[in-house]
Amino acid sequence: MVRLPLTPAEVERGQRLGALLRRARGERSMLDTALDAGVSPETLRKIESGRVATPAFPTIAAIADVLGLSLDEVWAEINQSDGEAEPAGPGRTARQRLAS
Repeated sequence: MVRLPLTPAEVERGQRLGALLRRARGERSMLDTALDAGVSPETLRKIESGRVATPAFPTIAAIADVLGLSLDEVWAEINQSDGEAEPAGPGRTARQRLAS
């Protein structure tokens, strides 16, 4: 099966996802985060760098859970157009960001 190239929008969304996860991870090590989420450190590295722009839903759900991010928050952040995204962090929901 041939995989179609990603659209520019998918690439941008993957970059926003990676940036969100890096910010939420903060000082926590990539190794600890990956192991706690049940994914390989290389998988987390690729997602954070944007090299995997469309990771599997269970992978993102596991990483978000470890980082204290809600899936609503992740979805809201990655679907904003460039320039509109605000930094997200653990305990801060999309609704709280939108209200501020």
